[in-house]
Amino acid sequence: MLLGLKTWYEKLVLGHPKTVLALVALLTIAAAAGLPRFKLDASADSLTLETDDSLDFFREISERYNSGDFLVVTYRYKGGDLFSDESLATMRRLQDELAMVQGVTTVQSILNVPLLYSPKLPISEVADGIRTLSSPGVDRGMVRTEFLESPIYKELILSPDGETTAMMLNLELDKEGLDLVRERDALRRLRNSDGLNLEQAERLEVVTTDYLKHRTAQEAQARERVQEVREILTHYDDQAELFLGGLTMITSDMIAFIQSDLMVFGAGILIFIVVTLLLIFRQPRWVILPLITCVTTAVVMLGLLSWLDWRMTVISANFVALLLIITLAITIHLAVRYREYFAEHPEWDRFQLASATVAFMAKPCLYTGLTTMVAFISLVVSGIRPVIDFGWMMSIGVTLALVLSFLIIPASLMLLKKQDGALGRDNSHAFTQVFSRFAEHHKAVVLGVAVLAAIISAVGISRLKVENRFIDYFDDSTEIHQGMLVIDQRLGGTINLDIVLNKPEDSAPAFEGEEDPFGSDFGGEELAGDESVGGEAGGDPFAAEDPFASEDPFAADDPFASEGEAVAPDAYWFTVAGLNQIEQLHDFLEAQPEIGKVQSLATLYKVAQDLNDGGLNDFELAVARQTLPEEINQVLVNPYWSPREQQARITMRVMETDPNLRRDELIQRIYTFAEDEMGLAPENVRQTGMLVLYNNMLQSLFKSQILTLGAVFAGILLMFLVLFRSLSLAVIALVPNILAACVVLGGMGLANIPLDMMTITIAAITVGIGVDHAIHYLYRFREEFAKDGDYVATMHRSHATIGRAMFYTAITIIAGFSILALSKFVPSIYFGLLTALAMSAALLGSLTLLPLLLVLFKPLPKPAGDTSPGKPLPVAEACAS
Repeated sequence: MLLGLKTWYEKLVLGHPKTVLALVALLTIAAAAGLPRFKLDASADSLTLETDDSLDFFREISERYNSGDFLVVTYRYKGGDLFSDESLATMRRLQDELAMVQGVTTVQSILNVPLLYSPKLPISEVADGIRTLSSPGVDRGMVRTEFLESPIYKELILSPDGETTAMMLNLELDKEGLDLVRERDALRRLRNSDGLNLEQAERLEVVTTDYLKHRTAQEAQARERVQEVREILTHYDDQAELFLGGLTMITSDMIAFIQSDLMVFGAGILIFIVVTLLLIFRQPRWVILPLITCVTTAVVMLGLLSWLDWRMTVISANFVALLLIITLAITIHLAVRYREYFAEHPEWDRFQLASATVAFMAKPCLYTGLTTMVAFISLVVSGIRPVIDFGWMMSIGVTLALVLSFLIIPASLMLLKKQDGALGRDNSHAFTQVFSRFAEHHKAVVLGVAVLAAIISAVGISRLKVENRFIDYFDDSTEIHQGMLVIDQRLGGTINLDIVLNKPEDSAPAFEGEEDPFGSDFGGEELAGDESVGGEAGGDPFAAEDPFASEDPFAADDPFASEGEAVAPDAYWFTVAGLNQIEQLHDFLEAQPEIGKVQSLATLYKVAQDLNDGGLNDFELAVARQTLPEEINQVLVNPYWSPREQQARITMRVMETDPNLRRDELIQRIYTFAEDEMGLAPENVRQTGMLVLYNNMLQSLFKSQILTLGAVFAGILLMFLVLFRSLSLAVIALVPNILAACVVLGGMGLANIPLDMMTITIAAITVGIGVDHAIHYLYRFREEFAKDGDYVATMHRSHATIGRAMFYTAITIIAGFSILALSKFVPSIYFGLLTALAMSAALLGSLTLLPLLLVLFKPLPKPAGDTSPGKPLPVAEACAS
């Protein structure tokens, strides 16, 4: 069969090189035609588990409370007092300009939020008229005090030093997008659990396509909006210190990061390829041919992604760099083997040289490609969509690199003059043989270092953690980092966390034993038309830089509630009993060091008691509820109460910069207090928000790491058994690569670098790519061993031949990954540097530990016949191999 494939290849590829290259060129042009369709994706889906049930609940709550997207502008006046005439006039002009931006529904700031303590008004007079900072005759000193001390605004709207405030730009709720994504996810869950019928499968395809189109249009509008806001802010740079935050701003900047990384990595890798090949081979053909192969592979793969509308994320931004590096490694192996054959057999013609090179390298390159693909395919078990996509992209890309390398390089060599392939001077074998001599004469040192590395790695792995700070994902110089820092430290926290409380089943209704004097109002048309009762709007007005919080307490009334729709008559959470429970939990949350601003109905309860100079009973609460102005309802009621669902909501913002933040521990602490200390039933308490979704993803990483590594080791072990037909050889080949993976994981643990979406891929990729060295080395070692059966001599010869190619490719990979350190996305920097470290460990292991294990355990059978040492194999034997 192998001889048949060899003959087929020789006839089609080597026999018609011009036709092959022409077809490759046409394929490249067709792929390049799709590049204008290429799209990037930086949506928040990249930080969540695809199958997380909490994600649908998060979207449900967002829609129920009309939690639309927003932008936040932090404002610090450079001229001195924030409350001076000049500062307020500047802020008013800025606010008016921002309100004109397309897609912005309202802008809320210290200029127009309602005031209750400037001066303090009795609760009976609140309905007479709401005052704001813009109202005539307002005492600005009292307003400052209210913003700093009021339960409503404390740690929310004004920094403790009174110098920094924020403007909230409320954006239209994307209800169409929410409906589409929830329907898509529901069909996906049904597909995974019970399967879909034909109609449902067709609907899933339609909904998925519609959602992608809708999201593409929305993201384009969002980027234009962010750009417009930034242009407005530049006009005020000389008057105020301004930072822009919010989900759409981070998404827009993430797109810019991806574009920058693609350009920087791509250009950097290409320059690196040219320099590397010049240093290694010092001949034009061995620079041009690998370069053409790498560029062709990248263009064809990117074109394929474009035609399939397969979008690249921050996680897969490394895709191009990885693909170029892997393709380059394959071409270097082909080049080195071709040059070796040329040196051994200068009398061979171009066909013999190309045929022998392909015949010898086809099998090891195929298996190295398969092991690399196994490593990337293993990432699909992560459950994180961008990581899954990255795994599939790289698997397809490796296949493409393998095919194109074995088409372009041999076909081109058939067209180039043979004498141009003469060897330049290359003494690198002297360097690689240093490792073989060291392994021969210092066996104890090699084994001791390996054991010590394993022990230290085990200690480091035991210290691995998944907790990390989202703010640390971005370089200090980025606006994302700077803005999040300002909001987190001055305005009450960034990442949002919500607690949703359902009405206890055994709770007594309000006004038990007597007629509810406001029953008709709570159930009738008057209140039904007032969405302030419906609890369908709002959230945290200054959730600020949290890229995922989307609660807006100042959003308009729910535009989707039906006119005249009746609300539930049960108002348990607006009774003394219900409010006392909310207050108890509210106070507990405020006492937690990781939590910043907390808001709930308890805020209204505290304010009402203060304004009333005493407690309120259920009847007084009902009266107060009826008489509250719409402006107060939008701030203190709607975001935190849904009477239709008999549900209360507590929102809070967590301090992302807190070094002691442990998300999972915080979530469990809250559940424990609610259930054990307050006696709430577990089914009536649920936490949501982006902190929960992000934590779910992080907690899955340990499991994913185990699954991916297990899948990689199992797949590679199986391939080794097929390739070498020896369990002992397979195990020996795995040892250095397992050690390399342990070294990088242990190093992460010792350096306190947490597992995240990027670093979770390193161990699997390390094994997948690093094991390529073992395959090439063992394949060549077995070939050399057949000559004389001498393990030590075979080790030295292998180091002098395949050792050079391993050294070249490893240095190429290490330096190539190091280029990722130029990224502004910190996980990409970790990914590049840690992978470079892992590949260094894999190279050292393959050049020292692997040959030493072969010499010590002698797993190969004695050759049938002895051949003089150093004598090359006959051509037919080499080709058959």
